[in-house]
Amino acid sequence: MTDKTFLQRRQWIKGTAALGTVSFLGLPAPGRAQAADPWARARQIAGVFARPLPFPKRDFVVTAYGGKPCKVHKVAGYPTIRARGQVTTPVPGSHDSHPALRAAIAAAHKAGGGRVLVPAGDWYLKGPIVLLSNVHVHLAKGVHVYFSANPADYARDYPEAQTVDCGANGKLVLSRWQGNDCFNFAPLVYARGQKNIAITGEDWTSILDGQAGVPYEDGSGPGWWSMNQKGAEKGALHQGVDNPANPPLATMAPHLDAATLARIAGDRPHGRSDEKYLPALSEAGVPVDRRIFGLGHYLRPCLVEFMDCEDVLMQGYQAVNAPFWIHHPVKCRNVHFSKVKMESIGPNSDGFDPESCDTVLVDGCWFNTGDDCIAIKAGKNADVGYGPTRNVVIQNSVMNSGHGGITLGSEMSAGIEHVYAQNIDVRNIHYATDPINTVVRLKTNMNRGGYLRHFYVRDLTLPNGVRLKPGFYTPIPGGPVPAKTVPTGGGAVITFDCDYTPSFDLVRSRPPEVSDVHISGIRVSNVDTPEGRFGCYQAFVVLGPVAHSYNGAPDRPVLPVLPVQRVTISDCDFGNAVRADAPWFLHNARDVTLRNVTIGGKRYDEKLAG
Repeated sequence: MTDKTFLQRRQWIKGTAALGTVSFLGLPAPGRAQAADPWARARQIAGVFARPLPFPKRDFVVTAYGGKPCKVHKVAGYPTIRARGQVTTPVPGSHDSHPALRAAIAAAHKAGGGRVLVPAGDWYLKGPIVLLSNVHVHLAKGVHVYFSANPADYARDYPEAQTVDCGANGKLVLSRWQGNDCFNFAPLVYARGQKNIAITGEDWTSILDGQAGVPYEDGSGPGWWSMNQKGAEKGALHQGVDNPANPPLATMAPHLDAATLARIAGDRPHGRSDEKYLPALSEAGVPVDRRIFGLGHYLRPCLVEFMDCEDVLMQGYQAVNAPFWIHHPVKCRNVHFSKVKMESIGPNSDGFDPESCDTVLVDGCWFNTGDDCIAIKAGKNADVGYGPTRNVVIQNSVMNSGHGGITLGSEMSAGIEHVYAQNIDVRNIHYATDPINTVVRLKTNMNRGGYLRHFYVRDLTLPNGVRLKPGFYTPIPGGPVPAKTVPTGGGAVITFDCDYTPSFDLVRSRPPEVSDVHISGIRVSNVDTPEGRFGCYQAFVVLGPVAHSYNGAPDRPVLPVLPVQRVTISDCDFGNAVRADAPWFLHNARDVTLRNVTIGGKRYDEKLAG
């Protein structure tokens, strides 16, 4: 598929999504009233995955195509919270089995499909695994795949990945970075426009290792994680500082007048940093084929990213040390994410981020991540062409460290609806040193807009509570909510944050709409601290859209800033809150109903508004 065809398909999806009739399940059109038993829809979503994907029963073993295991040794690694000291990596000069794996995948695809088998051992790949239709890549028990830590290996010509020659930036793939489309490094496992694909492991000894915490093999840099400001050496370029490779926005968008350019770019510090420049390109309407990053830039790739794929299985392996988000399906249909273990305590190491996807099942997974365990997304700024994310079921999983457990947003401009989460063990085993910040987390702002609706949560256990130290909201000065008062960044079990990092986005003209959220059966246990026994700082925070953050647009009608509405919290025990004097916070919310809710031993049955 050509880039032009792909982008034309995006516009078709956008148009049909706007009609509210696209559904791969034959369910009622999105936005209609929910059925009497909303969990019936969840059972129907899960039922889509009852039948295994059909792969021909023939194997293509990588050793038959020249693959050979490698030897490993220890080197000094990136100092993450719990991974200080040495890490294991292939010895210099190790055999590169990437050509063999590519050849096996190509042979399986040409034959009409089959299983590509990686036998037990340590394997070194100087390039991405690119899946093709009807191909199942399987890691045997005891497989450890080490991906090269050199960015240049993900900016080469891989025709099966539909790479585009971007000159000095390398040969890059179409990707999406924090909700915005661009051409960038190939993710370490990638597919685009494929159907019936799988990557699986025998068990959690089958490991995909992104090696984000080791130095580049050529000595040119200290590692993927150093591209983030948290890991960069003093004075080094990274994603958060001005990059001289990014021309002024006026050069990229000569069609815009000075006032519009100023509104988008402003004069804020580091406006030409990669992380701010890409969303500015989207806001300015710069076409995707001109949003070129890759070499000379600092936008790290995902470990696993599938774009525009259908019938996708990720199952039974362990993923460690991801450069960026760990798993990121984009505009995919029928995505099954099962029995995967994630151990990646690096910057932005979200565990699973389905974006603009329809029909997703997460089942039996283990999350221990440096950012949100799960973050459901749907585009940012003007990049809404892939449509919303809908019909997602999350169940029977364990969550430990992370910013949020089950998160919706923050990049969700095209909308998120019909999400169901149940039977989650928020074990939080590192509560004393690296606790999970919050468990049920909705986040958006006046830039990202969109809608969040029909979100159902039940039966979550928190044996070690959540973070007890508050992570306070930083408002735009002059607003109605004082700084250092509301723990939207950590400390509450449930957090609605509709003014998430408002100052990051200069254009704030898309008020979000959040409604129809129903949460039940949360059980929080207290932990011992020198100050007493507590399970949270506050039980819940509902920070609805803050009208003060809206800055509209002079050439557009002023849009209403709606409250969060139709929320129920029932049959929950939040343990003891540090803020016993204020066990919850509300702003711009109505129809928030508590039924049989216990906080600090006191029961609440009431309707709240704020």
